[in-house]
This record gives sequence, structure tokens and C-alpha cells, in this order.
Amino acid sequence: GVAGQGGKSMLCKFKGSPHWYVRFTAPDGRRVCRTTRTADRKLAQEYEIRLKQEMWRACQLGEEPSKRWEEAVVPWSQSKQSKKTWRDLRWHLRILNPYLRGKLLKDINAEDVDRIKAERESQGVAPATTNRTLEVLRSVLRMACKRNWLKALPPIEFLDEPDVRIRWITPEEADRLIQELAKSKWTEPLAELVRFSLATGLRESNVTGLEWSRVDLERRVMWVEGHQSKNGSAFNLPLSAEAILVLRRRQGKHSRWVFTYRGKGVKRGNTKAFKAALKRAGINNFRWHDLRHTWASWHIQNGTPIPVL
Repeated sequence: GVAGQGGKSMLCKFKGSPHWYVRFTAPDGRRVCRTTRTADRKLAQEYEIRLKQEMWRACQLGEEPSKRWEEAVVPWSQSKQSKKTWRDLRWHLRILNPYLRGKLLKDINAEDVDRIKAERESQGVAPATTNRTLEVLRSVLRMACKRNWLKALPPIEFLDEPDVRIRWITPEEADRLIQELAKSKWTEPLAELVRFSLATGLRESNVTGLEWSRVDLERRVMWVEGHQSKNGSAFNLPLSAEAILVLRRRQGKHSRWVFTYRGKGVKRGNTKAFKAALKRAGINNFRWHDLRHTWASWHIQNGTPIPVL
């Protein structure tokens, strides 16, 4: 232990963990048990000494102990949980945690950022995805600065992102894809999803989650609620003749969901069956979201002005 800075301490290991844990009684009587996140005994001892010094200064001198990554993540997460993007933000936090868990905020530096970028690149992660992860890191640290838990942000340099990928198919290719999907009763619902997507330009989630309560066939319009749109704003969408035909074929299939599979609402369009149909149709390098690009490209080629589109 460290004389005068806490009670008797010990390093130990728990079954199933390669890391050393530090256990001691703090000057204020609290029992402390914390992972050092290292299997090196010498490094674990150094961690123990620093931790006990921090707690002694906090108890005896009234100094605010340095906050750690996890402590900053908690209030940041609470402020973001109501956002539509929370699921994605939480995914990025899971990426960051192995690199930063247990680390003092003041010790997070450019080397940590470089290590995250290097390892993600070695794993084949796209630069844009890594940049979104770094944006979450910066956002958490900014909140820490506002709470005076951190004096200044470490330098965070983002990766260069290539130009946005735009991929679309011709009407002939779209027909081949739809024909492949329509050959089987199991993939026929996907054929209808593709037809409707090409007729409306909607995102996958807006098509798969479409309910009859949001469709008005008489007025030839449907609407997307704010919590279902990417920018959080509700909007109405006029339905083309092709979209109306698809909807009329779906009438009577289900009381709630427009597109169904085995009596339940369809959850995804970008399935293995969709990818297999693309291969059979001879269409390469194509994703479900590219149906939206195709819809836009066809409109522009037919003379639809960009503001109207």
C-alpha cells in the first residue's frame, strides 16, 4: 500500500479474467475494487499507486478526482437516448470502449485516436465509419469540457473520405431483378417491395414498416411520421400509378402491415434472398439503398427538376 493514503491493499485476479484487480479501503472508509485492465503486475502496481493518490487528495484536500471515460459516457448517453440515431451512437460507443475503458479523461490523447484509426483500418472499416466513431468520441469529450471534467480536447484528426458512392440500375436490369424475385412464393413479397421502392424512392425502413393507417388510396398519398424519417420531420408522399398498383395487390393480405412475410410484417428487404436474386439477374455491386438512387436517377433522366425531386 501507499503509506497515509489508504488502508491495506492487494492485487488479485478473478477467475476468467487475465487482468489484475486492485482492492483496498479508501481514506473515507469506502471499499474499492477496480480492474487495472492489464495483466502486467508492475503496471498494475503503478495504477494502484496513482489511484490511491487520487483518492487521498480527494478525501484529505478536497480535490475533485479526475473523471474516467465511463463516467463521461453516462451523462452523454442519457442526453442522447431520445434521438433517432441513438442505436447508431450506442454502436459507436461499443467500438470506443475497449480502447478507452478505465482511462482518465485527461490521459486521452492523440496516440489513442491514432490507435483507433489504425486498428479500424486494419479491420477493413471504411474511413467514413471510423470518422463517425471519432465524432462520438469528440462529442463525449466536449460534454466533459463543459462540465469542467476536462481542460481541453485532444487533437482529433479525421480520415479523408472518398466521394459518395452512387449506383443505379437500368429499367431492364430492374425488370430482371423483379422477375427473379417473383419466381418463388417465398421471395414474391420482396418483388413487391422492390417495385414499391422504385416507385417511391423511400428508404428501406419506411417501406418495410409501412402500415395501412398511413396510406390513403383515394387521395393517392401516404405519409411518413417524424420519428420514422431521417431528419425527424414528417412528410406526405404522392403515390404514382405503379405504387398504387402495388398497394392494391397488397390489399386484404394483412390488417395492419402493407408488406408481409408468413403473416407478419416484413422487417428487412436487404436479405440473402435479395442478394441471391441480384446474382442470378447479373447485377453486381448493388445494395438495397441503391434502389433509392435508381429512383432519383430515373426521374432526373426523364427531366424531373432537382427542386421537384
